[in-house]
Amino acid sequence: MKIAFIGTGLMGYPMAKNLINKKLNLTVFSRTLEKAKPLEKFGAIIANSLGEAVKEVDIVITMLTDDEAVEKVLGNQEFLNNLKNSSTVIDMSSIKPKIAIQYGKLLKDRNIHFLDAPVSGGTIGAEEGSLAIMVGGDQNVFDGAFDTLKIMGNPTLVGPIGSGQVSKLANQIIVGVTIGAVAEAITLCEKAGVDANKFIKALSGGFADGKILQNHGKRMINKDFSPKGKVSTHLKDMNNILECAEDFKTKLPISNLIKEMFKSLADQGNSNDDHSALYKEIENINKNK
Repeated sequence: MKIAFIGTGLMGYPMAKNLINKKLNLTVFSRTLEKAKPLEKFGAIIANSLGEAVKEVDIVITMLTDDEAVEKVLGNQEFLNNLKNSSTVIDMSSIKPKIAIQYGKLLKDRNIHFLDAPVSGGTIGAEEGSLAIMVGGDQNVFDGAFDTLKIMGNPTLVGPIGSGQVSKLANQIIVGVTIGAVAEAITLCEKAGVDANKFIKALSGGFADGKILQNHGKRMINKDFSPKGKVSTHLKDMNNILECAEDFKTKLPISNLIKEMFKSLADQGNSNDDHSALYKEIENINKNK
């Protein structure tokens, strides 16, 4: 089986590397060739164009930054014209559900299968091959791609095309709100003179324990906001969440508040910080009191 992987950024690079480590026949393409080139030493074939990357390939995986980047690939004529008949395109980017549905239909009309399969778990999950993978599409297409997806994490078919993206947005609500809650908890402990590290240890195994408390909480305490999941990416997700909610005539007041906090962070020049930098926004609010 031949596989193409398009997009080798913070998430795509370790995901592609895991596929190579399983000795799969992998061709890689990135708009910035320098990001893909290091994978060559692990056994990847580096393509110089989209058409070259997808030609005669059975599965094409895209892992791109946003809606615009996905549309530039999935709507690209060179890309479309070189796809193998009855091949499968798996978009693992986080985009609006309606865009996934749009391109699912476009590809179906060309006899190409499609799955929307966004992920959660950050760069750590990408490196460990333990990503949560939320998949939208047909059962038979999912079954055919399952072994490939399994290398990168834990795939679950949640419904028809578009369902993966809705699930990812719901996931990002939980992640964003929880980061905000942890940021407030750490801030309160620090202001009250409680050892925040011991606070996190005390909660281990309790109802409030979890990866966000353990990982993001420690980043907040250490003031280490080197990006694992960027503020700009989470702001994009929060905007998509609210647009999706509007499409379904649903109000999400807490999500709206978290979106405004991420927007404030971005406006202050923190777009490339890790999303745990929401802690900074809590700090700023308290400075202004």
